Order: sequence, then C-alpha cells, then structure tokens
Amino acid sequence: MNSVSITVTENIEGSRVDKFLSEQEIVKEACGSNNRSHLQNIIQDLTVNGKKAKFSAKVRTGDRIQFSWEPLIPTDIEPQNIPLDIVYEDHRVTVVNKKQGMVTHPGAGNWTGTLVNALLFHWGKSSVNQEACRPGIVHRLDKDTSGVIITGKTLESQMWLQEQFQHRRVKKEYIAIVVGRPPEGKGHIKTQIVRDPKNRKQFKAETDATKGKFAHTVYRCIACYGPFSLMRLKLKTGRTHQIRVHMKYLGCPILGDPLYGSKNTVFPKATLMLHSRLLALRLSDQEEFTEFKAPVPLRFKKVLKVLHGKYEKCTL
Repeated sequence: MNSVSITVTENIEGSRVDKFLSEQEIVKEACGSNNRSHLQNIIQDLTVNGKKAKFSAKVRTGDRIQFSWEPLIPTDIEPQNIPLDIVYEDHRVTVVNKKQGMVTHPGAGNWTGTLVNALLFHWGKSSVNQEACRPGIVHRLDKDTSGVIITGKTLESQMWLQEQFQHRRVKKEYIAIVVGRPPEGKGHIKTQIVRDPKNRKQFKAETDATKGKFAHTVYRCIACYGPFSLMRLKLKTGRTHQIRVHMKYLGCPILGDPLYGSKNTVFPKATLMLHSRLLALRLSDQEEFTEFKAPVPLRFKKVLKVLHGKYEKCTL
C-alpha cells in the first residue's frame, strides 16, 4: 500500500477533489496515470484535512488531501505450481487453507509466489476471468495470517461472493494467542480505524466517528495462561489489520505481531499467532450457510503446549 499527501496551494475554489488530483503531476508519477476514472479505481482512504471525503468534495486553498492507493494488478500473472491445501472445491469456488507467509495476491515486491499465482496454475489459465484485476480474489488475509480463504473460479461466482462480502452476509471467525488478558471474558470492540500518521504501514483505532472507517469485532477469551490468552474473534466488518489493531486497542496485542506488538521473551521466535478458523456463507445455489473450517495450525499447538506446561489454565 502506498500513500500520497498534497496541500492545495493554488486558488482553485470549488474544484472537485478528483479533478484537482487529476491535474497534479505528483499523482501521475505515483499512480501511473492521472486519469480520473483510474484514480477512482485505485484510491483508498481518501481524506481532506484528516476527515474522510468523497471524490465529489470541493477543495479550497490550504486543504491537505491524503490518500492511499494500491496499483491494479495485470491479468498476465504467471501461473506457478505451488502446493495448495484445498478445503473445498466445486465448479464455482475453491476454498483454501492459506499457509502462513503466503501473500494473497501479487503486488509491489511480491509478483510471484502468491495465492493467485498458485490458483492460476491449479485452475488452468483459461478458466480465469482475464479482465479481473485480482483473479478469483474477493477478500484477503494478511501475509502472516493463515487459514480459510474463499476464491471464485468464474466471473459469475466471483461477483456473487463479492456481493456476500459487501453486504456482510459472511461469518468470519478467527483464533489468536495474545499477550495480556482482556478486561472481560467477552465483549464487542467498536471503533473507527484510521491509518497511523506516524507510520503509514500501520493503522490505529480512533474514537472520532468522523475519521476513518467503522470497525466491529466480537471477542471471547477461551482461556488464559499466565500473561497469555487464547481468543476467539468474530469479524462484523472487514477492515485492513482490523483484528490486530483491535487487540492492541484492547491492551492485548497478538503474540508475534511485528507491527502492533513487541518481541516476547517467552516466545522470542513467535510469528503472528492469528488464524482464520472458520468462514461461512451461502453459495450461489443454496439457501443454507455452508461452513468451511481450517484446522488449528502446528505453530499454535506448539505454543499452547508450552503454555499448558508453564502456566495454570484459567477462564475469565
């Protein structure tokens, strides 16, 4: 993800945000084009003076415009013979248990070795919609988050899945091992999530409802082991880094999180202990929800074995 910040220095009273951006050379250099429709396709998290804004908003001299963007992905992605852990597959979808360390789709610095590269080989290039900028991908998991992810094999199924996610008709459940204990055994976390101005690779929770995007996470503490807790987390929204940000906000950063946590002396080599355990939704010809599950990964079992031997288990 890239970001741009521009301060309006010229007198352009009444100009739309998208028109102003399309006239800026720095935007063209950063985004590859300053065509307005292109910018509207790739720009995310658009703000004016720190508040979220629409492309139709009017700008004035002195306004500070910020946005993040992600380049569109070419369709001529190289298929690669990368082993996949297939949870379920039919003529519409492929459900994968994504391994930790695999990037979901190609992007700057990761044009090969991704889930999309593997899927193109698995499906055969001709079975993929050539006009899709992210073939089959309708949601994603962070590189170091493992677990269930569903992909569409055809344009029709991809559009169906996108609609389910867009209208929040999908159940998403994760497990995590966190450092610390939550204040209560279960609860809801409702905040806005904004990009951290001090570190553009990170996000942070924000209580000002005029900023960022609304995020809602439901948590339950399954068990505590000394200063560690095993958590079950359900996403009601799907913001970037949502669980990681909300666990930090709760005072319980995820063990092994290099962005939102710190190195742990008990588990100094721990990687991100976050796993997409369950995904449930209606497939295109079904009335009932179908559940897809990924087993608890080995890295969780190893950490839990140490916790069982080192600390007394308790519940909140």
